[in-house]
Amino acid sequence: MEFHRDAIVQMFLVEAEEHLSQMEESLLALEGHADDAELLNTIFRAIHTVKGNASSLGFLDVADFAHRVEDLLEGLRRGDISISADLVTLLLECIDALRQRIPDAALGADAARARHQKLIERLVAHSEGRPDTAAANPERRLRPRGRREDMPDRVHSLRVDIERLDRMLDLAGEIAIARGRTVAMLAAGGNAHAALDAHREADRLFLELQQLILTARMVPLGPAFRPYARTVRDVAVSHGKQARLLTVGEDVELDATVVSHLRDPLTHMIRNALDHGIEPPAVRRACGKDPMGTIELRAQRQAGHIVIEISDDGAGLDRDRVAARARAQGLVTDDARLSDADVHRLVFEPGFSTADEVSDLSGRGLGLDVVRRNIEALRGSVLLSSRPGQGTTFTIRLPLSLAIIDGFALRVDDATFIVPMDAVVECLELPAEECAGGGASGVLNVRGTALPYLSLRRHFGLPAVKRARQNVLVVRHEHGQAGLAVDELSGEQQTVVKPLGALFRDVPGIAGSAVLGTGRVALILDVPALIRNAAGPRPASEERMR
Repeated sequence: MEFHRDAIVQMFLVEAEEHLSQMEESLLALEGHADDAELLNTIFRAIHTVKGNASSLGFLDVADFAHRVEDLLEGLRRGDISISADLVTLLLECIDALRQRIPDAALGADAARARHQKLIERLVAHSEGRPDTAAANPERRLRPRGRREDMPDRVHSLRVDIERLDRMLDLAGEIAIARGRTVAMLAAGGNAHAALDAHREADRLFLELQQLILTARMVPLGPAFRPYARTVRDVAVSHGKQARLLTVGEDVELDATVVSHLRDPLTHMIRNALDHGIEPPAVRRACGKDPMGTIELRAQRQAGHIVIEISDDGAGLDRDRVAARARAQGLVTDDARLSDADVHRLVFEPGFSTADEVSDLSGRGLGLDVVRRNIEALRGSVLLSSRPGQGTTFTIRLPLSLAIIDGFALRVDDATFIVPMDAVVECLELPAEECAGGGASGVLNVRGTALPYLSLRRHFGLPAVKRARQNVLVVRHEHGQAGLAVDELSGEQQTVVKPLGALFRDVPGIAGSAVLGTGRVALILDVPALIRNAAGPRPASEERMR
């Protein structure tokens, strides 16, 4: 019976987080639409459900706290209390408190915390119409909330349509039948053509099942986008700014694993927009702008990829400040002439920051470099564009799925490498004089354009063997195009991505592995990281592998 209770508690944790997120979103909307009764009813229903579920499981501390929140909301519904920014802040803090108390209760630590007791006192004060002394304290500042690591992540549990699950079960049964038929034919020494037909039928069923599973892993981006409205409000309030979040493309779907890895990069870019982009209200008024800044999260599907844009209508990138800081940090020479593209790339350099002081938002140089590496770990790319006085936009381009990719196989001796097809441009033959040279890199003349190339044999330290003929796979990367010189081009194939072991996780230029039909392991190349590693550390003003 204990096993069933554990399952129920886990379900309660997931559902409670969903209700708290719904409350959070509705509260932020209610702050700008105080007369919207339906929003208030939605919040009330959510906390009432949390209270009831907590009580039924014996989490009385959680139920009592939720009841206090419910009392305050009831006063709002009756019209005895009016919506204000301080009241919304209090209710948001109560949601944060519940996010801490609920997992504690599930772990058996069902005891009131001292700081939460103060929240209860403030709830009672508001409910009774008394002033909230904590809210009136000018030293009190709302701190941006953090997320507990032990809270369940919504993308770790998926709701799948029952009809889709039924079809998966049917396909699994049909595959088993087709497999048995094939085995029986082979064991009886039957007709090879009939066995091949049976195998093809099983393969067709398998591909349909594979596609269904991939589709089941797809989740809409809306639930991942909406919590950032709270982030924007908290950070703006704590730094004396005004900002709102707009989201577009919430129905766009992306692999659940990709979504789970997007949280940190998106959080950092949004906080970066609030710190470096959105100006204080007085400055915005002086510039003829709305005192309320806007940050927009936009998602759209483009040719087998998902494109996410994070844009703000702030001051834009200070080109001269970035260049000056880059010179001070020795990233470029004093006489370097920097293009806009060079300046935009500099902000992604490790340790780079334009902040004069260390704050809770910036100044430590641990920022956009981490964002870039996290995005590239998802086989994606991130670019920046900015217009002075009008704002900055980060554009993230991601694959739809991390589980299976269309790849192009390359061979060097017995080693096989796979390049994602979205990075492939064309195939060429390496000229005989370049083959004879045997260098680690070089430059080819391709239809009048210089194309730098890299020898995978030399780069990965494979045995030096001179071959009369080699091939080049032309690939695109963040700064242009480059070539990869290899022994053979095996062609396009669908690849199931397998994670690398801890020993190989930080090898530059390797994104994962795949098991081939022969049973051998192939390495999946991370093209941007491979090219960047091969180019080595260079000033941004110098030409890189273009």
